[in-house]
Amino acid sequence: MKPNNITDKFEQYAQYHLYGKLPRDEQALIRRLTLRFRLSFQQFRQLTEAGRDLDMWNEDPLQHWWQQLDARTNFAEQPQKAKSQFMAALQNHMSRLKSEPKHYAHTEMIKPVKPVKSRIVTEHNDANIFGWCPVASEKTVCCNLRTIDAVQSCAFGCTYCTIQTFYNQTVTIDADLKSKLDAIPLEPGKRIHIGTGQSSDSLVWGNRNGMLDTLFEFARNHPQVMLEFKTKSDNISYFLEHEAPPNIVCSWSLNPQDIIDNEEYFTASLEQRLSAARTVADLGIKVSFHFHPIIIYDRWEEAYPQIAKDILERFRPEEVFFISFGSVTFIKPVIKKIREQGQSTKILQMHFVTDPHGKLTYADEIKIKKFRLMHQTFRPWHNKVFFYLCMEKAAIWEPSLGYVYDTNEQFEQALLDSCFAKMNIKGSK
Repeated sequence: MKPNNITDKFEQYAQYHLYGKLPRDEQALIRRLTLRFRLSFQQFRQLTEAGRDLDMWNEDPLQHWWQQLDARTNFAEQPQKAKSQFMAALQNHMSRLKSEPKHYAHTEMIKPVKPVKSRIVTEHNDANIFGWCPVASEKTVCCNLRTIDAVQSCAFGCTYCTIQTFYNQTVTIDADLKSKLDAIPLEPGKRIHIGTGQSSDSLVWGNRNGMLDTLFEFARNHPQVMLEFKTKSDNISYFLEHEAPPNIVCSWSLNPQDIIDNEEYFTASLEQRLSAARTVADLGIKVSFHFHPIIIYDRWEEAYPQIAKDILERFRPEEVFFISFGSVTFIKPVIKKIREQGQSTKILQMHFVTDPHGKLTYADEIKIKKFRLMHQTFRPWHNKVFFYLCMEKAAIWEPSLGYVYDTNEQFEQALLDSCFAKMNIKGSK
């Protein structure tokens, strides 16, 4: 039998998973407000998610907002109008907070709720480790990156990462890496870009289970492959002890320290990443940098260009293969996971629009502004280092970088030509 009054309905509403994760006083408040304004389940869910978001964003709690609203508002006597007033006020409050630039307190890092994953297993399985970049698409200008998934899941706790929705708490290292690499159907002589940092960080695990030995051997055996190790760690000990083949590149994802402290838990600091990159470059190994995601907050217009200026001072363009720019992009399961975890983060404190893949991201004008700023900061390296946008549609490229590739194949070929020219490795195109 369906419940026929709001009190009975609320008992069903209360089964919503986020409601039970709120503090007791927040739950009590939401119950009172739901009963008073006779909220639908969708409205109850909006209220509950607002309470969760305010807590994660370190903003004043729902109780504080309600006390101020109740003190200054004469709610209509007609129940439907009163409900409309209440929901409009809630939506306006949350919209205002999303419209304001994020502010991160420049204090010691707040410890996250999410623990470091500690259960690591080496497993024989039939999983295919070779494939396309998971965001490869004809709807965006794409570099046609291929991937090798030597490890599934990650030791880090980046709040925006999609890996958290794909894998469980177990970190799985593929025990059959060598045989699976040998079975990859590579076309002889055809240049190809392969990354190892899509399902986990490329370097945080070091040479566990001999995986770097195996990947180095794979690169030596296939000089037409540009093999990329993408990381947020400073674990470069293996490279200090082993001669690297010329067709590998170590790349670092970079963000200001404000973002690292508050959104990239357990990762190396900005200085540690740049120092590791400098050490690797001193060994003659090519490096690259990914500003992905560039996150809008109150200091972004000074913090991101400062990183670019540091790179210009510390590296020579011939040491750097490429630099990419990208944005925050969410699938809905990631947003759900972020709220479930409940760790301190402001990553959802933004207005979302839908991209060509149906994912949630920044508006075009915001993307163009940040990409253009970063590209212009790197002006001394234009035509010396390959710059590109990751996961962006053609309409973003031209106003951001001043150019765009007509096809993904043109993009891929331009990237490979630029990088292989710095490798001094002969190979067919």
